[in-house]
Amino acid sequence: MDRIPTIDISPLSDPGSAAFAATVQGIIEACTGIGFLSITGTGVPQQAVDQVRQTTREIFAINESRKWDQAITRENYRGYIPMGFFTPNDGSGKADKYEGYKLHHEVAATDPVRAECALYGPNLWPAEVPSAKEVILDYWHQLDQVTDVLLGALESGLNLTPGILRDAFRNPMTNMTLLHYPPQAAEEAGYGIHPHKDTDALTIIAPDPVGGLEVQTRSGKWISPDCPLGGFVVNIGDMLELWSGGRLKSTPHRVVNRSGKERYSFPYFAVPRHDVIVEPLLHALSGFDRPAVHCGHWSAEIWRTNWPDEAADEDTPELGTLHD
Repeated sequence: MDRIPTIDISPLSDPGSAAFAATVQGIIEACTGIGFLSITGTGVPQQAVDQVRQTTREIFAINESRKWDQAITRENYRGYIPMGFFTPNDGSGKADKYEGYKLHHEVAATDPVRAECALYGPNLWPAEVPSAKEVILDYWHQLDQVTDVLLGALESGLNLTPGILRDAFRNPMTNMTLLHYPPQAAEEAGYGIHPHKDTDALTIIAPDPVGGLEVQTRSGKWISPDCPLGGFVVNIGDMLELWSGGRLKSTPHRVVNRSGKERYSFPYFAVPRHDVIVEPLLHALSGFDRPAVHCGHWSAEIWRTNWPDEAADEDTPELGTLHD
């Protein structure tokens, strides 16, 4: 498949409808063919997307020194990610050309789950943008519901036990990254974000009008999603590829911002609960050979190896980094 289809997912709300099976089949064909699709009919209002985009702009407009005061640390991977701070996880290549703000599944500081996994906890919400928490968590909750619907469709389309995927996302490790990409000159080397595959289960992103997201087809071409206003771009990550025994495709993608404009985006990464073991739920396709992974360990290794002076080791699962 050398194109990214657009699918209206509204029929998924009525499993008894004539359009339900056709919608599920369309989603399966997209996820097994190219691993990306554009979706409409989510019920998420455009106003919610616009509010998050405006909030993202306001967060990156905060005074530089104050942003650094809220920077991520090795002990708390939440908050500001300075421009050019991270290189690809395997230590190769140049630093990516973005600044970010990292948010994880919000739990109270006293939540017992924090004793089981250090990646849980309260986020750093910038005082300079007082509406940020309410605006972003409301949007986040709506995408949680979209994720639940999509996982249900995948369960149906793959003939899995109903609920087997969705149940893994109760008290999940889902996270978001707010991103700001300055424009790159035509002759400027490097990427906004280097070519990679997502290591989560499912990614949902509201398309940015500036553009810059590119997806690699099976034939090796790079194409841009054609997503209508009010829709979302969805892609399969490594965890769902593993769960499906290689049927669902985790596809390389990258960001290159040569628009001459500032680009803002805010991808949502659906990640299961920390104690979930991700392993094939169906027999693996011929040639697909990936070991089972512990979700909490995999996530911790992703954050650890983001630091330039840290390296993957024999206990580190595959981290999605690709080479040109």
